[in-house]
Amino acid sequence: MVMQCRDGEDVRKAVAEQNVSFIQLWFTDVIGILKSFAITPSELAEALSEGMGFDGSSIEGFARIEESDMIAKPDPTTFQFLPWRPKDRPVARMFCDILNPDGSPYEGDPRYALKRTLKKAADLGYTFYAGPELEYFYFENNEAPKTIDKGGYFDTRPLDLGSDLRRDTIFALQEMGIQVEYSHHEVAPSQHEIDLRYDEGLRMADKAVTLRLVVKEVARQHGAYGTFMPKPIYGVNGSGMHTHQSLFRGDTNAFYDRSDPYHLSGLAKSYIAGIMRHAREMAAVTNQWVNSYKRLVPGYEAPVYVSWARRNRSAMIRVPMYKPGKEKATRIEFRSPDPACSPYLAFAVMLGAGLKGVKENYPLPDPIEEDIYEMDEAARERAGITSLPGSLFEALQEVEQSTLVRETLGDHIFEKLVANKKIEWDRYRIHVSKYEVERYLPLL
Repeated sequence: MVMQCRDGEDVRKAVAEQNVSFIQLWFTDVIGILKSFAITPSELAEALSEGMGFDGSSIEGFARIEESDMIAKPDPTTFQFLPWRPKDRPVARMFCDILNPDGSPYEGDPRYALKRTLKKAADLGYTFYAGPELEYFYFENNEAPKTIDKGGYFDTRPLDLGSDLRRDTIFALQEMGIQVEYSHHEVAPSQHEIDLRYDEGLRMADKAVTLRLVVKEVARQHGAYGTFMPKPIYGVNGSGMHTHQSLFRGDTNAFYDRSDPYHLSGLAKSYIAGIMRHAREMAAVTNQWVNSYKRLVPGYEAPVYVSWARRNRSAMIRVPMYKPGKEKATRIEFRSPDPACSPYLAFAVMLGAGLKGVKENYPLPDPIEEDIYEMDEAARERAGITSLPGSLFEALQEVEQSTLVRETLGDHIFEKLVANKKIEWDRYRIHVSKYEVERYLPLL
């Protein structure tokens, strides 16, 4: 049952009429992990008017223990029923904004970081739209990457044994008011993709977080495990989150220019140039895990080189070909992010970089239509092509120097995220892997 609540009164009415048993309040920590707690309908009025207090000291990237009181204030427009819960006495959810005890926005809330960046665009007269393509794997369980099918790109049954899981996932998303544009089997065995129909940035970030949970929940019901780990299997493609994006001024696509050979406006070109110039320093946000950089290597379709093109899928940014009469579909596709990022923070830095390019009128280099993977280092250097960081450590070195990322995320989130990722890198750095034992023990 799709709900369209405009305000708290609509929520109260829906809860009463549908005899709701619990309302889950959702939010994410600084690295994008979904958190929630449930209230009963008797607490709904207080939650909607004042928010619900909770201890933020145990939430990654939130408050220190001596300043741990937080308030979760639900957003009534995000009210939806959870399709996997019983239809009688159903369970609903709402996303929350995190507030300080005095009611002011909490600077450690990733949703607030995105809202703040969206406001910068709005102050310039623009609305940010995004349409992510989330790739993921189905495995037998979460203990080992054992695939459930041997399908390949666009394969169908009998090779695509995950099609039933994907179908039920889409049904569940539709019941929650989330429009799916495409779904299909991806290149690697047991790898799948669901593409969401574009929407305004905040709504889309909420939808991306929801999709990740729905994929996992439906897989669990089928006795399988869904994962958005960027590179779970050596030697095959990893999972990306190609993010289509555009800016609109009212109902007009500000990225479209009929007279341009690429049908791109000057604003769109500066936006692309902004993402390209700041791509390396954004990587610790859009690709935030040690494992993310196992995906960003040549040869597996993941973009490694900072470039743009129309047809070339080895480029980091692709501009889909214009179709006559489809001006509103003019957009760019940023291909390096992976689906294990925080959608709120990733969208914020993408938009922040694009707006920086627009504000300062960054020039856009020529597109690279040849296969960059086939170019040698000298050819790439002649073409002015740089590469994305090769490891989380390199990405951290870049982001620590980034004024753009710090200003976009705010000091609190920036410092907490960097600290979290330094700990992750250090733990990885000192870990002795199976590869090392097998490679060096017999040799040394």
